[in-house]
Amino acid sequence: MMDTYTYRNPYEGSSGTIGLRAVRAAGFREHRLDLGDVRINYVAGPDNGPPLVLVPAQTATWESYQRVLVPLSRRSRVYAVDVRGHGKSSWTPGAYSWRDIGADMTAFLTQVVGAPAVIAGNSSGGLIALWCAANLPDQVAGAILEDAPVFSAELPRFRDRDRYVYRGLCHLADKLGDPRTRDLTDYFRGLSLPVSETRERRVPGWFLTFLSGRVRAFQSRHPDSPVDIGYFPLKLRLLLKSLSMFDPDFARAFTDGRFYDGLDHADALARVTCPLLVLHADWRRLPAHGLVGAMDDEDAARIGQLVPHSEYRRISANHVIHMFKPRQYVRAVEEFLDTLQGQ
Repeated sequence: MMDTYTYRNPYEGSSGTIGLRAVRAAGFREHRLDLGDVRINYVAGPDNGPPLVLVPAQTATWESYQRVLVPLSRRSRVYAVDVRGHGKSSWTPGAYSWRDIGADMTAFLTQVVGAPAVIAGNSSGGLIALWCAANLPDQVAGAILEDAPVFSAELPRFRDRDRYVYRGLCHLADKLGDPRTRDLTDYFRGLSLPVSETRERRVPGWFLTFLSGRVRAFQSRHPDSPVDIGYFPLKLRLLLKSLSMFDPDFARAFTDGRFYDGLDHADALARVTCPLLVLHADWRRLPAHGLVGAMDDEDAARIGQLVPHSEYRRISANHVIHMFKPRQYVRAVEEFLDTLQGQ
């Protein structure tokens, strides 16, 4: 078994410059919050209004929001963070839980933002937004759960009933393996997307060979840089880059049970008093896989029962709504902000 305490994020101290021209031209700059045992990397936009904090999904970095940062910044002071274990933030193997990340967010909202903010999180980032809304009522003006796995990412359901995503995290932690020797292409080997009960999509072998060659060539030329192959399509480019900067122990903590300390979903929802927007992407349920998606309609209805003042919006999109349907995401967020201003 790998000794998870012997490696660190090789990119934590790398340059803070932003290579995204439109984002930088809009006034976004990269910073780090040093909390001693952990450093949180983030970007902050121009001060054009009340604060809006964006928290990406597991494996993703703040760059996943690049399609929505500029339009959202026209009326808000937008922040986007790299959660510990991601991007240029510290890796803390052995110290990944809702309680750990909650402490990071408490410090970030207090020391960086400094005013009640709207917290918008995607996937596990949505659960972080839920934690903040439940535990930091004086610092959270509103929360947006973007296709968050509410209820579905709790044990034992996550492992036993809705095991598709659970198995995916096991695969992720296993294939990324030791960050010092891993081959990113291994993540795509054996990866499948169920299309129906009898049919699955897999990455073709020829593409794996091609991808492996391109990744190895990049790493040989840039041994001290995250994998960032500029001529690849944006979604693949971002995935490879974020995977190269991801601590696999973060995913491992979800599968071995360490992560769950500090967040009971129903209890947290029952304590949410701020305005809450639930964005729900596409999902389906297959007997052999369980839930293929973040939450089903019963989960969404249960959120509404526990938070009667919440607003629900269904958007037909991939799990990462802000990447695949950026205009609809921006519209939903801006309408939610309009509601807050009206209140």
